[in-house]
Amino acid sequence: MRDTEIHSCAELMAHIQQVGFLPLLYSGIRGFSAEEIVDDDCRYVVMPDGGWDWPLWKWKGPIVTEGNCVYGKFFAGKAGFISREWWPDFCNYRRSIHPVPAEGTIEEAILSTLREQGSLITRELRAACGFSGPKMRSRFDAYITRLQMGCHIVTEDFVYPLDRHNREYGWGWSLLTTPEALYGRDSCQCQRSPAESYAKVLSKLRSVVPQASEKELEKLVR
Repeated sequence: MRDTEIHSCAELMAHIQQVGFLPLLYSGIRGFSAEEIVDDDCRYVVMPDGGWDWPLWKWKGPIVTEGNCVYGKFFAGKAGFISREWWPDFCNYRRSIHPVPAEGTIEEAILSTLREQGSLITRELRAACGFSGPKMRSRFDAYITRLQMGCHIVTEDFVYPLDRHNREYGWGWSLLTTPEALYGRDSCQCQRSPAESYAKVLSKLRSVVPQASEKELEKLVR
């Protein structure tokens, strides 16, 4: 990891291209997350009036739409960025251990709905799939996380509600889609075997975070 801190969205975009993989928040490996490498002024802070400011959080949208990278819950169920250069290998390996959901499963119904609609924010997708009963939100989120871990669903952008002054507020909602719809089918194709892709990704991560143990790296990749 680089020694200097990140001070801007553009710097973070460039850093993601350099390292290939970067969790958004603490990953379990010290120093290997966007949260830890940004300048103190870019981290979460509570304002005197009770509000909050978090530049890093606000950068997610521009990075996803302009930063030539893929975003989703890819690292042990936690969100992070993968550069487009490294996406085919990562996707190739992940889909070998998390294949396309079997017909008739809930995951298959979710993925089919998303393919038909193109893109939906999480709550719209949940409603379209009939997860409207009590305690359904956490169950649905678990299915979405598994589909993201399998590289079947990614985040296209973030959608924020507007206040009466037409200003965005709140934490925002993920606009979900499939990588094929967002980047094209070729973006998920790789000429290597899943085992070769796994070895390639692991080798890259060893060079990026040499302080991590093999067990820690394997946990992120698997």
